[in-house]
Amino acid sequence: MAAKTQTDSSTDLRTNEKKWTKPLMEAGWTAMPSVIIENQRQLGLEPLDLNIVVYLASKWTAEGKPYPSKSTMAKAMNVHPRTIQKHIASLEAAGYIRREERRTETGSRTNIYHLDGLIKAARPFADEKLAEIEEKTAIHKLRQNRRGAPKLRVVKDGD
Repeated sequence: MAAKTQTDSSTDLRTNEKKWTKPLMEAGWTAMPSVIIENQRQLGLEPLDLNIVVYLASKWTAEGKPYPSKSTMAKAMNVHPRTIQKHIASLEAAGYIRREERRTETGSRTNIYHLDGLIKAARPFADEKLAEIEEKTAIHKLRQNRRGAPKLRVVKDGD
């Protein structure tokens, strides 16, 4: 598939503004691959796991990977920081998240989170969806290329 153009992105933003309203979109938005949401069960993601992934994605910028604190995430999700810690450990054990510790001479800072494992695990679902889209597009093109009504032939008795 071709990369999106600036015009496509502007159109998408306007479409999202129609859905979510302009003030909500101006306050910030997060890009999230649909295949992760649609295949969360197959990926073995619990609802809180997906919530954590969405939160991390919301803090991921062009300048760098996300590094929110567990307390900040816990507060946003109305759970205990220990709950966040357990789920992050589970996501890390599944190979979906990699934590990068940030230590300084004065102590620890919040971890940087890498989602490369989740991206790799979701790739087959994306490939499958892209194949479905390609197949539907090909069928649509075949139907568009038909000219006029279907050709009929006269059937005689005995044919």
